[in-house]
Amino acid sequence: MNPIVRYWSPLLIWMALICVGSTDLLSAEHTSRLLGPLLHWFYPRISPLTVLRLQILIRKAGHVTEYAILALLMFRALANTLFWRSAIGAMALTLIAAGAFAATDEFHQSFVPSRTASLRDVSIDTLGAGVGIAIYAVWWRRYRQRALPRSFSTNSGPERI
Repeated sequence: MNPIVRYWSPLLIWMALICVGSTDLLSAEHTSRLLGPLLHWFYPRISPLTVLRLQILIRKAGHVTEYAILALLMFRALANTLFWRSAIGAMALTLIAAGAFAATDEFHQSFVPSRTASLRDVSIDTLGAGVGIAIYAVWWRRYRQRALPRSFSTNSGPERI
């Protein structure tokens, strides 16, 4: 399969899903219709204030999660096509691009009557992208440690021969 299609298609699909989620479809009004009754079903004596706080927390956790996934997909695409020799460059560009996408997404929401644009959400989204990059970095470090035989060190290679 073509590397461009293999690595960039999932990213573009995820970005499209984020844009769809920024419409009225996933506005606070619509998600609260689902979350409120669900919380009452789990905890029948829950107070309205607690329901409101939990709805806000769940929605913000959704921002972090969706942008962590975006960052993972974006880093994967960049690292495997443009920055295959520089993971740090791919990580930096991922964080910048995810933050820019978050800003444009919030700008898009400013035109949707049931949504509001928020710099706080841009910050939360960018934080989510940072979380995604950190998760990848931790995973990669552990993967490399397991993949290298114990007889090799980080200094092994042609320069030691």
